[in-house]
Amino acid sequence: MPLLDISITPVGTDSTSFSSEVISAVRKVKGKDLHYDVTPTSTIIEGDLEQLWQVAKDIHQEAILSGPNRIITNIRIDHRKDKKTDMNHQIDTVENALN
Repeated sequence: MPLLDISITPVGTDSTSFSSEVISAVRKVKGKDLHYDVTPTSTIIEGDLEQLWQVAKDIHQEAILSGPNRIITNIRIDHRKDKKTDMNHQIDTVENALN
C-alpha cells in the first residue's frame, strides 16, 4: 500500500510554532479514516494513491487558508508494486533485524 510522508511549514507568521497546522492536518486525515502516524517532523499516511493525493491537497489547502501568506508543503510517496506491504511491516522488518 502506498505511503505518503507530508510536512507543512507556514512562513511569515508571528510564531515559530506550527502545531495548530499539524493538528488541523491530522484532523483531515482522521476524517478520511486513513491509517497514519505522526512523527516529530512529518506525518506518514497509508492509503491508495488517489486517497493520498486528495488528502495531501486537502492538507495544503487548509494550511494556506488558515492565515499564513506562504505555506511550504513537502510530500514524499513510497509506492511499492512488487509485493504488498504496509507501515507496520516496514517497521517490523527493521525492528526484527535489530534484535
